[in-house]
Amino acid sequence: MLMTLLMLLSMAPAAAQEGTPPPPILGRWDLTVHTDRGDRSAWLEVRHSGVKTLVGDFVGTSGSARPIAKVDFSDGNFTFAIPPQWERADGDLVVSGRLENDRLSGAMTLGTGQPVKFDGVRAPRLRRTAEPKWGTPIRLLQASGLSGWHTVGGENQWTVAGGVLKNQKSGGNLVTDQTFEDFKLHVEFRYPQGSNSGVYLRGRYEVQIADLPDEDPWPGVLGAVYGFIAPSEIAARKAGEWQAFDITLVGRMVDVVLNDKTIICHREIPGITGAALDSDEGKAGPLLLQGDHGPVEFRNMVLTPAK
Repeated sequence: MLMTLLMLLSMAPAAAQEGTPPPPILGRWDLTVHTDRGDRSAWLEVRHSGVKTLVGDFVGTSGSARPIAKVDFSDGNFTFAIPPQWERADGDLVVSGRLENDRLSGAMTLGTGQPVKFDGVRAPRLRRTAEPKWGTPIRLLQASGLSGWHTVGGENQWTVAGGVLKNQKSGGNLVTDQTFEDFKLHVEFRYPQGSNSGVYLRGRYEVQIADLPDEDPWPGVLGAVYGFIAPSEIAARKAGEWQAFDITLVGRMVDVVLNDKTIICHREIPGITGAALDSDEGKAGPLLLQGDHGPVEFRNMVLTPAK
């Protein structure tokens, strides 16, 4: 009799939830943050933890995905707070807003700083219904010159000679003039000791380049989708040696081969990574080579788009 009573009591919370529609804020959201230096991109995911608690993940205008311990949501209003990451601040980042007509709007406040407005839309699923058919490969680097590329976010430190693209020192990021949806990418790269760069797929998803050869796999080492997906193993060569990525992106699904070893196999990229060009995930986007961290070289960059 006692056992039966305990079972009924344990089932009561779940039973109370039956017939209750899920909170409409659940899901992934592409955010646009309106700063005094122009619009920046961010991302939010909200999901259930247990019966009624809402938790999630957040990507700000820079840095990596951060866990949200609790999202408060009531009558269309929501709020959460997370500690600072790379930001220099004396308090938490507090995000508050409202969900109305399936759109988000609100403000973000970092520590004692001024609130910054944002708005957001649901992120597209990007699910493909058929295997891609590949088109004609495109060589993205010329023997000399930066034809087909432009610089954003800083002073140009990029040069091309003998088919090798070189970023001399920390400066602007380099972006293709062309945009792409699904594609295969081969690129060879080399960096000096301690340097850091990255390849942003569609300008939104960073595949990390970093000299961290002695670290265990985590979502910040060479070959990771920064902040989201750790490589299955460390396949890095020594600084100063040429290395190669072979990356396939179809919808949200990504495969990463580093130096002939598959380190990410058909994994879903949940959302944009920090410092993405924009948060409009449903659109085609360019390739972006990160140049604001340190020197790096690239060569033999070939992209094969899906038809």
